[in-house]
Amino acid sequence: MTALPEYHRDTQRRAHEGARFVAQGILLNFVLAGIKLAGGIWGNTYALIADAAESMIDIVTSSLVWVGLRVAARPPDAEHPYGHGKAESISGLLVSLFILAVGTWIGVEAIHEIRTPHQGPHWGTLPLLAGVIAAKTFFSRRLGTAGKESSSNTMGIEAWHHLTDALTSAAAFVGISIALLGGKGFETADDWAALAACLVILWNGFGFLRKALAEMMDTAAPAAMESEVRAIAATVEGVRGIDKCRVRRSGLSHLVDIHVEVDGALSVRQGHDIAGAVKHRLLGSPLHISDVLVHIEPARSPGVSPSAQQP
Repeated sequence: MTALPEYHRDTQRRAHEGARFVAQGILLNFVLAGIKLAGGIWGNTYALIADAAESMIDIVTSSLVWVGLRVAARPPDAEHPYGHGKAESISGLLVSLFILAVGTWIGVEAIHEIRTPHQGPHWGTLPLLAGVIAAKTFFSRRLGTAGKESSSNTMGIEAWHHLTDALTSAAAFVGISIALLGGKGFETADDWAALAACLVILWNGFGFLRKALAEMMDTAAPAAMESEVRAIAATVEGVRGIDKCRVRRSGLSHLVDIHVEVDGALSVRQGHDIAGAVKHRLLGSPLHISDVLVHIEPARSPGVSPSAQQP
């Protein structure tokens, strides 16, 4: 079997590392879902029961992210010459939709609880919630850091997903505290808190949905990324200038189309060698690039565009 190039091995390494973090999150959600469900029933608080339901759904969405990262780690093949990176984007899209669905469900149920008279929550749920908030916040930060290091949008979305769990728990903590301090007439404070949390979840869910759709629609990478690609390509010997440069994300890596200007008197072989050097320089860069298409153009004359020089 042919050994994978270094840039594909790097993508696999980052995908497998991300999948390992996600698997840890699935285990954490199993434990916390059981604790929150038991605490919500015992402590008579809907906010905690809703929080437990969200953790159960998180298990499903985290599993989708895990599968997406495992598929994205696969190298290019005959049917997928650009690799399997879009699997990561698809899982990010699905998680965004789940976040919106969970936020909507929590909001609807919170409104129902607000309109339905019920007994106030038990004070014993407060230390339980404090532990949940600490655990979820800590893991969310770890996952977010890992997502930045691996350039994974989906892991960033998953990190926020864990943070929404901490957010709903924090809202429940505040609501239960108000209900306990306020006494009679404040029994629905935790439900109002759950409603407030759902609005924040929905707002961020729409933001992540836009981000996931942008990646699936091959939206151009940020201008700073393009500038870095241009700067690296310009360092190759024989490159006179850079004309067009297009960069787009594909899961955990980037795809680059670049037009490089060289001396018009060079032979085809010499131009081909420069193109190969540009490609390998970019593939070996720390920008997580998995494929580069280089187009060679004759260097422009002063005041004349490259297109005007072409017959």
